[in-house]
Amino acid sequence: MGTFKTFDGVGLAYHGEAGDPLICLPGGPMQASSYLGGLPLGNTVKLDLRGTGESEVAPRETYRVDRQVDDVEALRRHLGLDTIRLLGHSAGGTLAILYATRFPQHVKELVLVAPSPRVVGIDVTDADRRAVAEQRAGEPWFEEAFAAFEDIWAGNMTGENFQKIAPFFYGRWDDAARALDDHPTNDEAAREYYSEGAFDPEQIRKALHILDVPTLFIAGEFDVSLPPNRAREYVELIPAAEFVLQPGAGHFPWLDDPVAFAGAVQRIP
Repeated sequence: MGTFKTFDGVGLAYHGEAGDPLICLPGGPMQASSYLGGLPLGNTVKLDLRGTGESEVAPRETYRVDRQVDDVEALRRHLGLDTIRLLGHSAGGTLAILYATRFPQHVKELVLVAPSPRVVGIDVTDADRRAVAEQRAGEPWFEEAFAAFEDIWAGNMTGENFQKIAPFFYGRWDDAARALDDHPTNDEAAREYYSEGAFDPEQIRKALHILDVPTLFIAGEFDVSLPPNRAREYVELIPAAEFVLQPGAGHFPWLDDPVAFAGAVQRIP
């Protein structure tokens, strides 16, 4: 583990090797980066965002995603790199996009893994999620999990219901998926991450349209967070992006098929 001080004096931690790593930004939002430990990508650096993992807590207002862009820039400088390879998963994809559109001169590769579409103003509807969820009808856990999903769609957004739908986020609901599903999140920071003023989706759309950075966009066939129809809508906003829809994968495609996932990432020009 390495540590450094970011722009406002908060101590941040990262895990991995120096050299020319793929810098990985976790989702959640605001989940400890330890859940990315199984990425089959060799030389990586996984950043614990402020207030998560081994990083120090920070003032609540600094958890907003746009304000964490300077943390990524501080990490780049700490590692002594002129340009970086950057991966963002889920809500971490928002942070990766905000960094890449603010500092395109410092990004040589961008990997977006099941990125949250909120940053570009794409809404995922209940009908979108239902269409994907219904494809899992043959799974032994489907009946209970789908009933919980229907309860959520009816407005009963209880913690118990969200626990029950967890299998829908994975291509396989096995011990590895259960272990990955049990990682800590800073709930206070998560509430602040997407707070008002964090970004202007229309401006981000314009910036992505002219972003001249080799970009890989990976989505899962069974991902209820970013269903394939919305993933395709999203990737059309990024002319520089190559789109990979990983068969049989959910929201964590590296877990469902590490070989296919690593092969896709290694194909970045």
